[in-house]
Amino acid sequence: MTVTIYGAACSSTRKAKQWFTKNGIEYTERNVIREPLTVNELQNILRMTVEGTDEIISTRSKIYKDLDLDIEALPLQELLEIIQEYPRLLRSPIMVDAKRLQVGYHEEDIRQFLPRKTRENQWLQWRKNHLRVAES
Repeated sequence: MTVTIYGAACSSTRKAKQWFTKNGIEYTERNVIREPLTVNELQNILRMTVEGTDEIISTRSKIYKDLDLDIEALPLQELLEIIQEYPRLLRSPIMVDAKRLQVGYHEEDIRQFLPRKTRENQWLQWRKNHLRVAES
């Protein structure tokens, strides 16, 4: 299953790409600044979120502050059109596959994209190493 990385050219997006490459996970990349997400693509991402637009919007970004948006007061469709027009409003990177979504690069959370068997093997190795230390 291929992961799609939506993001701007930033250190977090670079770290995510390096992590996927290091772990042998196929991905495609899309620079959302050069090729903004469509409203439909944004809706598909929002369907996978837990916190809705709060999860994907960068409230610390300069553009967010410059636009002085009252997100709570905006109809969703209008907000999605604004995000399409100003893609720097999005947090970066946004990584998705058919089942998973992660917003931002977090080393522990990104492991969800590892195949289950790989995660199990890493966990068993970790336990083995730490049990040896505890027995010493």
